[in-house]
Amino acid sequence: MKEFAVCVSLAACTAWAGSLPTTSLRGQYIEARTADVYTGPCFANSEVDLVGNLAVFGWKINQGTFEGVQLDGLAVVAAIRASSTLGNVHASAYPVKSIVIVDERATPEQRLALKAFARRMGGDLLQDIVGVHTAPIQFQVDGSVHGAKAKLSAGTLAAIQTRAINEGDHLCSNEENWYRPLTKVSHAMPAFALAHSFSGQELGTRWNSPEKRSAYVGEFELNN
Repeated sequence: MKEFAVCVSLAACTAWAGSLPTTSLRGQYIEARTADVYTGPCFANSEVDLVGNLAVFGWKINQGTFEGVQLDGLAVVAAIRASSTLGNVHASAYPVKSIVIVDERATPEQRLALKAFARRMGGDLLQDIVGVHTAPIQFQVDGSVHGAKAKLSAGTLAAIQTRAINEGDHLCSNEENWYRPLTKVSHAMPAFALAHSFSGQELGTRWNSPEKRSAYVGEFELNN
């Protein structure tokens, strides 16, 4: 009798799990900050606590669903203002304020799903969202993300353009990926930010931080 009860319970749990909305998607990711992420200790030490608390990052969903909502081809972008240099192990970057920009092509249901997806991927960085916008989002990666050449624009609010890091970007000959990507990725390449800007109002600051080794271009996957 006890074994029968266990079997019934397991069957019920399996049926319940099978009824949960599906989350399974993959796509491309980009970020840029106001501090170098590919750098040597001398440059990193000169920037820490002074810059690097501002960032724009975004995702393009190539294919998949989030909690049962189809999001193929749509994108979502976030901009954040932290209290200290993002990734600094010696000081907390929190509290962090953020805004989210969702693809204007999305339906109302998809817009809610895109915001929820961004909060899940962004984690603590997107816990205090002070503004949500809709805008035309363009996200293009030329060739493979391994080439690190990409372009993101979210209306007039935010923009990133990158190229691959080349030999001329090695200024002290001991550069490395000093800071990890801000969100979970399956693969990421450091990149040179030709453009990186934010012009919204809710974060209390605007920025334009081009010509830095401050970007990542990558890929992500998310499954339930």
